[in-house]
Amino acid sequence: MYRTHTCGELRLSDAGKTVTLAGWVQRTRDLGGMTFVDLRDRFGITQLSFNTERDKGLSDQANTLGREFVVQVSGTVKERESKNKNIATGEIEINVTELKVLNSAKTPPFTIEEETDGGDELRMKYRYLDLRRTSVRKNFELRHRMAIEVRNYLSAQRFLEVETPVLIKSTPEGARDFVVPSRMNQGEFYALPQSPQTFKQLLMVAGFDRYFQIVKCFRDEDLRADRQPEFTQIDCEMAFVEREDILNTFEGMAKHLFKAILGKEFNEPFLRMSYDDAMRDYGCDKPDLRFGMRFHALTPALSQGEGEDLVRGKDFKVFDDAELVVGINAEGCAGWSRKQTDALIDFVKRPQIGATGIIFVRWTAEGLKSTVDKFYGPEDLQRWAERFDMKEGDLLCIMAGPAEKTRKQLNELRLHIAEALGLRDPNVFKPLWVVDFPLLEKDEASGRWHAMHHPFTSPIPEHAHLLESDPGAVKANAYDLVINGTEIGGGSIRIHDRSMQEAMFRVLGFTDEDARYKFGFLLDAFEYGAPPHGGAAFGFDRWVSLFGGRSDIREFIAFPKNNAGRDVMIDAPSRIDDIQLTELGISSKG
Repeated sequence: MYRTHTCGELRLSDAGKTVTLAGWVQRTRDLGGMTFVDLRDRFGITQLSFNTERDKGLSDQANTLGREFVVQVSGTVKERESKNKNIATGEIEINVTELKVLNSAKTPPFTIEEETDGGDELRMKYRYLDLRRTSVRKNFELRHRMAIEVRNYLSAQRFLEVETPVLIKSTPEGARDFVVPSRMNQGEFYALPQSPQTFKQLLMVAGFDRYFQIVKCFRDEDLRADRQPEFTQIDCEMAFVEREDILNTFEGMAKHLFKAILGKEFNEPFLRMSYDDAMRDYGCDKPDLRFGMRFHALTPALSQGEGEDLVRGKDFKVFDDAELVVGINAEGCAGWSRKQTDALIDFVKRPQIGATGIIFVRWTAEGLKSTVDKFYGPEDLQRWAERFDMKEGDLLCIMAGPAEKTRKQLNELRLHIAEALGLRDPNVFKPLWVVDFPLLEKDEASGRWHAMHHPFTSPIPEHAHLLESDPGAVKANAYDLVINGTEIGGGSIRIHDRSMQEAMFRVLGFTDEDARYKFGFLLDAFEYGAPPHGGAAFGFDRWVSLFGGRSDIREFIAFPKNNAGRDVMIDAPSRIDDIQLTELGISSKG
């Protein structure tokens, strides 16, 4: 065998043992008569010692070793004279008696250490080298542990792990499908699953009762830090359940993961918040609750009553013409300089946000002062301060405009200020369930309704009768798990009745023929005794990255794609030759 121990295994209690190790050369240090080599494997680092007086030939050989050489050594474990308390093996070293180079290595394009000099693209091009770094490897140790704990928890809850097909039928809803041409059925295509949604519903019809899968999903959508074209879901479904049963089950899973992985206990139920409240109070459906800065409106939205109007009728056109005037209280920020507040205005004016500006109110030792003192007197500002529970030292940031757009802009400002104030501590976790989403949303351009979650989501029972007569008023029996402003996952109670599912398809603009073509198999199944059922799916990559204290899920995916959806290591996607295209019945572009 190549080794008797790993490079992270030996301790002072092993002194005197003759051992054999194998691994990669991290670095060498030639100190004249002594040469030290750090040998690394997945489990740690062990220092090797070579002495010219003991064996000059062996020392000379050690001095020829380059970084990332793969070597095997034998020798005796001894106590180090200069101990390193930063590593587990820091009290010992190996007096090497035999050295064998198993494979030499070119000089790597970047340093394979905690602090590397490789940029993102370079690291991704040589991802197999980047994965040797301890910090990166720990990400995958975390991912492994979480997968094990998920399986253990769900298995204990009597869930059955079942694999569903990867080559399925294209049913464009939501994101674009990745499609796969069929050689045996030319002119026809498989799709890669955006989720196993219909299959897990069919498993409920089949009587499997509780299903789960840690499964690859594929969506051809624009990428960002928390999105990849292929990603992993914890996919689950349960039969004979109501919403409360599902929330309790997966809140239990979340609490189990927090305790098993991070040692954090949640003894109280997770907070629940309606979609409407989340949008009103935070401007988004996944609010970060690690800090305050809840929204307060100074005037009712024209479409939604929100209390007394405190700003209109003062000849300030910006407020008079706005559908909504709303703001946040940045506590303790009254002392921010003009440069700092101008930077906030520049931030919200970025094209990605698109706001026109911010009105500020400061409460200093001199009292309340605003950037609109020309229009609003001390009594007005005092009423504003009362609405925001403002105190001396605070800074109000107020925005105005169309209600929905302004709330979204203010949400971006809220997160930006919180980041600047250090309020988004990655070691603090505030989970909540967001519930009662709208079932449908309308595309103003086309006038068509679209499912907010997917077309198999059931309305809440008391709204079911409104589905075709007033679809915009219908709330979905759906829920999202949100942690620290990140949507970790969500799900819904599903439609299990054929007539209700057909009504849903009609509202979405499907003809009967389209519905039968795309989903006839599911509609037929509902006629053979489909039980009430529901489920959830959680973004495993997102969850792991959240627990790892990072926002970029690529750090927790072994071989990720870049922001253009390319694997720069293997250069994919790539063209295929004409022979393959001909076999598939596809003509190449000239």
